[in-house]
Amino acid sequence: MPDALFPQPPWWRSAVFYQVYPRSFADSGGDGVGDLRGLRDKLGYLELLGVDALWICPVMRSPMADGGYDVSDPRDIDPLFGGVAALDDLIDEAHHRHIRVTMDLVPNHTSDQHHWFRAALASAPGSPERARYWFRDGRGPDGSVPPNNWPGIFGGPAWTRVIEADGRPGQWYLHLFAPEQPDLNWENPEVAADFEQTIRFWLNRGVDGFRIDVAHGMAKPAGLPDMELPTRPIGDDHLVVHDDDDPRFNNPGVHEIHRRLRRVMDEYPNAVSIGEVWVDDNIRFGEYVRPDELHLAFNFRLAETPFHPDRIRDAVDNSLRAVAAVGASPTWTLSNHDVEREVSRYGGGALGQARARAMIMLELALPGSVFIYNGAELGLPNVDDLPEEALQDPTWERSGHTQRGRDGCRVPLPWEGERPPFGFTSGTPWLPMPPQWAGVTVEKQLERLDSMLSLYRMAIELRAERKEFIGPGLEWYGSPPGCLAFRREGGLLCVLNATDAAISLPAGEVLLTSAPISAGKLPANSTAWLV
Repeated sequence: MPDALFPQPPWWRSAVFYQVYPRSFADSGGDGVGDLRGLRDKLGYLELLGVDALWICPVMRSPMADGGYDVSDPRDIDPLFGGVAALDDLIDEAHHRHIRVTMDLVPNHTSDQHHWFRAALASAPGSPERARYWFRDGRGPDGSVPPNNWPGIFGGPAWTRVIEADGRPGQWYLHLFAPEQPDLNWENPEVAADFEQTIRFWLNRGVDGFRIDVAHGMAKPAGLPDMELPTRPIGDDHLVVHDDDDPRFNNPGVHEIHRRLRRVMDEYPNAVSIGEVWVDDNIRFGEYVRPDELHLAFNFRLAETPFHPDRIRDAVDNSLRAVAAVGASPTWTLSNHDVEREVSRYGGGALGQARARAMIMLELALPGSVFIYNGAELGLPNVDDLPEEALQDPTWERSGHTQRGRDGCRVPLPWEGERPPFGFTSGTPWLPMPPQWAGVTVEKQLERLDSMLSLYRMAIELRAERKEFIGPGLEWYGSPPGCLAFRREGGLLCVLNATDAAISLPAGEVLLTSAPISAGKLPANSTAWLV
């Protein structure tokens, strides 16, 4: 809501984005995999939820070695998701409902089925075709040792040796992720020019912006030096390693890449670029959102923070400081397709549900933009007992079946009915759905005012309509031990009770609580908004 003291900022500075993992949202074709027409059919639900924009995970043409993050044609939509026509229809319908559409772009690597990489394999060492990627001779007398000691994020080495045209083992190529995802060489001008063409292609079709995958990874250090090992082990909950001393990421040259891409984005004044930036140091993080680089960058601190008041306050302060020096807006998220769902992180069961309810209210009370991962609004837990034969995350195979990967947070959404697949598909879902989700379907939750879904709806509506949420800053407010309270410049007071006992609320009109209050007391593990 505009105000004389706080002019209306660009839409993305305070938007509520809804992250759609397309495979798991809604299937219109009966093949068990969600698609764009299924998403279009559910736009009424998202309008009811009150979100401002969608972030759609990759739907470009892909062999699906890594859930679409291995792109073989960045200017086409995979038939699995319905093709380009389905995206065009989705954009039209979303805009009709005043919902903007952003989509994932993957600049760090391509699929090994991309025509550039196929040409590189068919060409000789030192050829222009190979110069688009990171092909290097191996070490050792016969070149059988990888060019450096870098590990891949999904396990195993970050290098794969190719067989040359004469049938002999030859050069190695770099892939920070799976072997099916060769890294692009952004020092090659053809790479940047092609990506600019991709950006314009989608913006001209009506897309409102992009989430940039691995936005801190495109630039590589000179000489590709060895890194200090062992690296921090990869865990099920955090598959993207983000050590600021890791030479694979966050190299200074990445900023000139983002400045170049920003010049293209600026040709489309209302478009937004959002970077996936796993950088801990606040100064270095802030560099990505300087006025001539990305508009927004994901800050994952809340998604990595336990339910503890001091840790939550530190995460909020840190996130605000990270962008304040460059005048950028903070971003907030509690989960995504790479992170264990918050209900499970906060303890699972009724305790995890209560804390997740409290945290979404705290998050929506903060200044900046908020990202909600599909299914969070239903209070879905992680599914950690998927049968091994169902696992599809490449981490499962690459780790030698020691890391289960991220499939547990990617199980399809339950829409209606009493048994799987709960209206998600008329076929067999690509990941099995727990029968106990019968009680948390969209259908069931829409019928209850006390459901997680109803809480999300009410909170998002208040955030959009009340002037008390206006302004870029906040001030911490005195609170009892084990609690947090802050006041927004517009007048909102947010109180989090992270203790195991009820507390008295300060004076004021109660706008919303995550749990019913009794005799003016806020229950344990809950949040209240007051004005």
